[in-house]
Amino acid sequence: MQKGKKYRAALEQFDRQHLYLPAEAVELVKESAPAKFDETVELAVRLGVDPRKADQIVRGTLSLPAGTGRTARVVAFAQGDAAAEARAAGADEVGAEDLVARVEGGFLDFDVAIATPDMMGQVGKLGRVLGPRGLMPNPKTGTVTTDVGKAVAEFKGGRVEYRTDKVGNVQVRVGKASFTKEQLIQNVHAVIEELMRVKPAAAKGRYLRGVTLSSTMGPGVRIDPARARKLDEDLAESA
Repeated sequence: MQKGKKYRAALEQFDRQHLYLPAEAVELVKESAPAKFDETVELAVRLGVDPRKADQIVRGTLSLPAGTGRTARVVAFAQGDAAAEARAAGADEVGAEDLVARVEGGFLDFDVAIATPDMMGQVGKLGRVLGPRGLMPNPKTGTVTTDVGKAVAEFKGGRVEYRTDKVGNVQVRVGKASFTKEQLIQNVHAVIEELMRVKPAAAKGRYLRGVTLSSTMGPGVRIDPARARKLDEDLAESA
């Protein structure tokens, strides 16, 4: 795909083969975000795992210290009191059989789907639709829960879900180009520390194999995996 002039100009600002400290990468990404809109900043991490093996799948959720810069669209599959709790917490859509039918009919205008355990018999029918999009509720990510109100509030407030793709990469939205350097650094480190916390015992060899930070329209900046956890140095560098 042909890249625009702003993208090519951004490439000239740094060495794409160099491994930077997170603080340096954040600064370069902010400087090289070429679009007129407030671009999303995303962290991509290549892990030394084999996601074809169940005991090496990395999946979960975390709350970013500085939030994501956007409010997630959350739907809740719930009924009765749980449905009322979801609505009170700010869910964009709440329903039971009716919401299942809407999704079956093509409604997918949401970022997170939460369900109460008693609804999973019906929500399970949506596996082919929600699964490939990473939207299927799952107890491991806190999206199948009896405390649906709390889950809705957390995801609306900046909680994000992560999981390895079929080749072992994890991609997480860590903010906006308009965020301060300190905010982006804190979010980047929160993701790295979370991935280290959930490192599978079965994972052998080097775990953090590649770390890249980029904006929606800008080029990727590579971060040195060996230095990715040095938060104190990064905060001092950004001061």
